Amino acid sequence: MKKGLVTLIVVAVVVLGGFIWIKNVYNRMVTSDEHVQSSWSQVENVYQRRADLIPNLVATVKGYAAHESETLEAVVAARAKATQVTVDPSDLTPEAVAGFNEAQSELSAALGRLLLIQENYPDLKANQNFLELQAQLEGTENRIATERMKFNDAVKAFNTSIRRFPDNIIASVFGFEKKGYFEAKAGADVAPVVEF
Repeated sequence: MKKGLVTLIVVAVVVLGGFIWIKNVYNRMVTSDEHVQSSWSQVENVYQRRADLIPNLVATVKGYAAHESETLEAVVAARAKATQVTVDPSDLTPEAVAGFNEAQSELSAALGRLLLIQENYPDLKANQNFLELQAQLEGTENRIATERMKFNDAVKAFNTSIRRFPDNIIASVFGFEKKGYFEAKAGADVAPVVEF
């Protein structure tokens, strides 16, 4: 009788220990997933800040460079496209993040062309509103880079946790899947050609 009771106690301890381990692994993955989603929200916040600055920047440039309408229209169109591309934070697949990144890259390129216009307009370069907007935009671009880095760090921690053995078994059972990274645009490793 005592041997059966000891066996029952050992089995109960093993089952309880297994349950506690599964619970701890699952809760770590949920916490990591929430961190990724929170990081994504910060990325969206700084991109939204940039999008909010653009109408004022375009309006300021328009006052000085009305015949640069093609560039201005390109910025407005790129902003519209970038703000329409949204990603569900609970579904941050590599494809979804890449699509978002592509739309934002198009907006960055259009903004770059807009800021180059100032070289042709000395009055615009001296305009206080333009200078303030440009400084805010530069600060926002720095925030974007920082938040993207934090997001990628959170994704790395999450992806590592769901791929590590034996935690990957729990991840598979509960449907945790890899998240997508922000990646450099193709050709970003090649220095641009500067001509004078």
